[in-house]
Amino acid sequence: NPPRQGDVVRLPTLAGTLRAIAEGGPNAFYQGPIAERIASFVQQEGGWLTTQDLADHTSTWEEPISTDYRGLTCWECPPNGQGLIALAALNIVDGFDIRSMGSQSADTYHHLIEAVRLALADGLRYIADPATTDVPTARLLSKPYAEERRALIRREQALRSVEYGSALASHDTVYITCIDGEGNACSFINSILSEFGAGMVVPGTGIALHNRASLFSLDPEHPNALAPGKRPFHTIIPALATRGGELCLSFGIMGRFQQAQGHVQVLVNMVDFGMDPQAALDALRFTVRLDGTIGLEDGISPDVRGELERRGHRISIYRGYQRTVLGGGQIISRDPETGVLAGGSEPRKDGCAMGW
Repeated sequence: NPPRQGDVVRLPTLAGTLRAIAEGGPNAFYQGPIAERIASFVQQEGGWLTTQDLADHTSTWEEPISTDYRGLTCWECPPNGQGLIALAALNIVDGFDIRSMGSQSADTYHHLIEAVRLALADGLRYIADPATTDVPTARLLSKPYAEERRALIRREQALRSVEYGSALASHDTVYITCIDGEGNACSFINSILSEFGAGMVVPGTGIALHNRASLFSLDPEHPNALAPGKRPFHTIIPALATRGGELCLSFGIMGRFQQAQGHVQVLVNMVDFGMDPQAALDALRFTVRLDGTIGLEDGISPDVRGELERRGHRISIYRGYQRTVLGGGQIISRDPETGVLAGGSEPRKDGCAMGW
């Protein structure tokens, strides 16, 4: 039965695992009894994970990637994460006068949708593990490349199909952000991907197994092809933004492939339309689906929907809050001059903004 208000939920096996990690550090997880239980259980269920795989794991300290959007420097996690998609889309949008088009107008929707479609096509083609694949990050983030992609967009007609460009040389996600009084920020996101991940919990540990490997491609010629010792295309992308070297935003949007799209939309809402964090999150969203259709939230003007369909967009309407497909976010903004903080929390899922 689901817990009722006031019930105490106890997870003693998970508590034991966390206590062991607190006392023994990373080795308590990647080596020893916990690692043996994980590997044994995965193999029992038909998987391939071994204790050697766990022991061989290493974490890396990555350098973020960034682009400038109307004077705001937007920082994202590099590949194998999809932050590149958000930055590439912003580069394309940067060449349009979005503010003059008006918030929630057909023109604004159309240009943002087309930019996201182009960036998403590139990301799904080129993003892979840079340790095993030459990912053309610099080319995909360059302003000249954005100009090439932007030139494909027509104001009165949606692209019939979106192909990736030539970039080579010739619901179970949690997001938390906090900022201290000195302007130090943490933008943190964690996910096991699908509902309950792989749908399995290692006996005696309380550990739920993720299913991130499902984001590999099974095409052996694809840069993101499944292979041993390789990281898959990753959807979770915490973000920051600075202006003149000073922190001004810490933010993230949950929701699988919606994350990069959500970053673009909330940044446009704040930068181009002057919205505060909560208004930027509350505003109606779109989602470019992998089947090519465009999902819009219930509440969009019928005239705007009709105009988008006239331009060739295949539209579907989501009734009620659809956090899985439209995302869920949190934002903290910081005034670099005064240090004043303002927070916003997503209305499409649970969460809150608080100061202390």
